[in-house]
Amino acid sequence: MARAIWSGSISFGLLNVPVKLYSAVSKKSVSFRELRASDGSRVRHKRVAEADGEEVAYEEIVKGYEIAPEQYVTITRDELEELDPKKTRAIEILDFVDLDDIDPIYFDHPYYLGPDKGAEKAYALLVEAMEESRKVAVARFVLRNRESLAALRPMDGVMTMATMRFADEVVSPDEISDAIEAPDGKPAKRELDMAKTLIDSLTADFDADKYRDEYREELLALIERKAKGEEIVAAETEAPKPTKAPDLMAALEESLAAVKGEDLAKGDGDGAKRAPARSKSKSSAKSGSKSSSKSKSSGSSSRSRSKAKAAK
Repeated sequence: MARAIWSGSISFGLLNVPVKLYSAVSKKSVSFRELRASDGSRVRHKRVAEADGEEVAYEEIVKGYEIAPEQYVTITRDELEELDPKKTRAIEILDFVDLDDIDPIYFDHPYYLGPDKGAEKAYALLVEAMEESRKVAVARFVLRNRESLAALRPMDGVMTMATMRFADEVVSPDEISDAIEAPDGKPAKRELDMAKTLIDSLTADFDADKYRDEYREELLALIERKAKGEEIVAAETEAPKPTKAPDLMAALEESLAAVKGEDLAKGDGDGAKRAPARSKSKSSAKSGSKSSSKSKSSGSSSRSRSKAKAAK
């Protein structure tokens, strides 16, 4: 059963809908322990005070903000919770906007919002109203002592919420313009058309199930093989080289040819038309090899007859 990680209420005008917050993702990662290489002994990290080297219990730790070198203002957990008790338990809706108006760079972490006891009707009302209006609610709330923006959006009868970054947390492209060299001139029309054709040929409906974490799968397979005692030989890998400007058209043409080749393997109509040409070339190659073998055999037989005559 899912466990709520936060509880509060959605504040919408004079309406307050008690809700519980659930994580919408379950990250799949391969975790490792730190071991001493010589004997495999577990390595543990401890919280140690710099003044005397003594280990410090978690309950004795307070947060400190450095205002000058080695000078701190300490803040306790109770003081943090007392800053604004109302904000810490409210998801305050500020505006309703179109989803397309929010650039994905602002989204951070996804959650689900479920109704608390007694709030099922008000929750369902808000979800249905937002579904019919096709709007996203921009809200603010506090989670783990940090105020965040959030986008609330209904999905399949459930309210989802994604935390968002504030505008001053997003680096503007202008700030990295000095690190990005401008190209010499605009792309040629033929190159642009070819690139658009390649994009069109690779366009498909989004299906999350077809994308897998291949690196994690390979890592788990490697761990399994080593656990069985198999000897692992590391293969040399070469980093992909950037495509140079004069080779752009050639790279685009080869990419399109590769895509068409994949379509052919899947039974694409255009590919089926090209199949006889390939089979014809194979048959001609076979006939060529047959004629070559015939000429070789006839040559060897004529040499043997001439040898027989000489012997006579």
